Amino acid sequence: MKKIFLLLLVGTTFSSCAEMQQIGNQLPGILNQGNVDIASGLKEALNNGINKQVSKLTATDGFYKNEMVKILLPEELQKVDKALRKIGLSSLADDGLRAINRTAEDAVKTATPIFVDAVKGMSFTDAKNILMGNESAATTYLKGSTSTALYGKFSPVIKNSFAKVGADKIWANIITKYNAIPLVKKVNPDLTDYTTNKAMEGVFKMIAVEEKSIRTDVKSRTSSLLQQVFAMQDKK
Repeated sequence: MKKIFLLLLVGTTFSSCAEMQQIGNQLPGILNQGNVDIASGLKEALNNGINKQVSKLTATDGFYKNEMVKILLPEELQKVDKALRKIGLSSLADDGLRAINRTAEDAVKTATPIFVDAVKGMSFTDAKNILMGNESAATTYLKGSTSTALYGKFSPVIKNSFAKVGADKIWANIITKYNAIPLVKKVNPDLTDYTTNKAMEGVFKMIAVEEKSIRTDVKSRTSSLLQQVFAMQDKK
């Protein structure tokens, strides 16, 4: 199952007979598998993977109740959290943490088109390097190809989401109460930037989970086409 997820990206870009033959000549045996439509199978697997993981993260509590990607407070605000709990404001502290995760769940809804564009724009050299790379090469490629675009999309959504879910008021209240505590060093964190970066980390972490699943778990092959395509790789 090595290189399975990496093959997804190859299939999405090189769909003509000439291009497929070019890859087949350089990577003997991978594409010479009878009449099975390998390119379509790999496209299906990639689309299933991205849609599945993005859907998980965009659901209510997709971040907040997923310990793998739950956004915790930045170091600067951890002392704020502790101070509030000491003075009986645990509920307010909980609301602040939940609100940050809610904004991430909202922002990730914009991610799918960016991933689709990244796959479509992959060159032959990219595909060859990914295919011959390590087990996380596909996730690494997507991260390198989409991070700038994701940040550009996520940041304004998260900024707007802070207002939509009431996080801006919650955190304004939290910061005001904390800064009013005698002798504390006042804080004014950039929560939009912090949450944007953490949301992106969560997306790539979940894509890596799906990459591993596709490589190793036959139950992830949810159609006859996927079963045929990935059965070939089981024999490698």
